[in-house]
Amino acid sequence: MSKDEAGRVPSPEEPDKPEQPVPDVTPAGPETPTVPDVPPGPDIPDVPPIDPEPSPDPDVTPREEDVHEAQVHEAQVHEAEIVEPGAVDAGIVDSGVRAPTIEEITGYTADGVPTFESVREKIEQRSVTALGAEELAHATGAGRTLEEQYEERKAAAADRLAEIRRSLRSE
Repeated sequence: MSKDEAGRVPSPEEPDKPEQPVPDVTPAGPETPTVPDVPPGPDIPDVPPIDPEPSPDPDVTPREEDVHEAQVHEAQVHEAEIVEPGAVDAGIVDSGVRAPTIEEITGYTADGVPTFESVREKIEQRSVTALGAEELAHATGAGRTLEEQYEERKAAAADRLAEIRRSLRSE
């Protein structure tokens, strides 16, 4: 016997009777309204849109000083190196600038091994963070109290050790 979704076995008298009613999915006829009647809303008068104020056109005429500077700049001669068309494509021209490698960018080799530089940077960053945290701890009141408590315990331990040594010598 099959079980329904709730895990119950249906009774033999009503095997296909669902517990929840099935929604009516029959198509609407021409006499059935598709949109329910909605009462009209309050009358709202039409308000014409407001036109923005026209802005005056900005003055785009160049100043005389600017025109003179542009003419002087165009008249200047610039020295440049003439490069053959195929030389750049062939890699003959060496500008001394190179693109960084994947290892330099990510800190890992192509095999996924971290580079020496990236490991060193991580270690330096952690040590600097630890030093900064230590300085902050000593700068706060709680850090100073802990340090004072430690010094008191250390002095008490040294006194007790000296007392034990004295008692052993006297025996």
